[in-house]
Amino acid sequence: MENRKIRIAITHGETNGIGYELIFKTFAETEMLEMCTPIIYGSPKVAAYHRKALDIPANFSIISRAEDAQDGRINLLTCFDEEVKVDLSLPTEESSKAAVKALERAIEDGRKGLYDALVVGPTAATSLSSGNGHTESIADYLGRKFDNKDGGLTIFNSYKMRVASANESVDMKKAIGNISRNLIEKKATTMYNALKRDLLLSNPRMALLALNPTANGEEETAIMKPLVDELKEKGIMVFGPYSAEQFFGMGYYESFDGILAMYDDQGIIPMKMLNTDTATRLITGLPVACTVPEVDEVFANAGRNMADESCMRQAIYNAIDMVRNRATYDESRRNPLPKLFHEKKDDSEKVRFAVQKNKEIKPTEE
Repeated sequence: MENRKIRIAITHGETNGIGYELIFKTFAETEMLEMCTPIIYGSPKVAAYHRKALDIPANFSIISRAEDAQDGRINLLTCFDEEVKVDLSLPTEESSKAAVKALERAIEDGRKGLYDALVVGPTAATSLSSGNGHTESIADYLGRKFDNKDGGLTIFNSYKMRVASANESVDMKKAIGNISRNLIEKKATTMYNALKRDLLLSNPRMALLALNPTANGEEETAIMKPLVDELKEKGIMVFGPYSAEQFFGMGYYESFDGILAMYDDQGIIPMKMLNTDTATRLITGLPVACTVPEVDEVFANAGRNMADESCMRQAIYNAIDMVRNRATYDESRRNPLPKLFHEKKDDSEKVRFAVQKNKEIKPTEE
């Protein structure tokens, strides 16, 4: 990676959506090509159709292999040759299949190490549904495709806060039944490791949101509180559980580097309400750095040259940062010096982290 630019694979997403518009607008700024070498996984025919519909003077070089990508160009890798009917703004089976084909080709190349990071273009969740009809999240889909039995973990990353959910894209009734010690421990550990390696936070502080409004229900008493203490003993600085109303309403989120919610709406809605800058979904726990631009509508206004490309630009920035951060983190841990003496157990770090940054924060009590 030292001798070449970072290679970013970008899938075109739904062919009836705003994927190509975001890509063309993003790389219309020549500075972006100085930062990375993009490899667009898609279809030259569909790309040309969007270019004409948008009336954008976008130039791209057609390649058939990721190895042929050249710096300073928009490299468009042909994922399929068959004709695809484009119905702008309409979700169709053809549009979904084209999105999945591009993503699967990118995953195949990712296993071979042919690029450094993956940015998933705007894709409808239903396009990634499993055979039983349950809609999988992009993180779960990518995790399984990359042979990670635990799947990935989505962190909604913004300037103000970083939020993950213990139950991603899960119906509320099922989410409540899913709450277990094993699930929370697995998600909290994955998020903690991602904050350290992907975001290069040396000693991240995480908050655990309660399932029940009072933060003193059976789940909090029997599962969460004991687990928080055990994780701290392992060096994972997790605090809580906190009532979501108290946590966001009183601004406690400002004292933490990461927040683990029990279900999507509990954490994502407050984050979007309180956040004013562009957010990006970071898919962690995968062998390659991966991000997803946060878009409200995949199909709305497609082909009208109205989409805001800042979400795609930010997703690429975050992908580049993740690649660099992982390299720095891994390099710093190679060939550690052997210990020359037996270290006495010291709880000073635990004590230091127990003191809140701005104010004393206590979980809700009855």
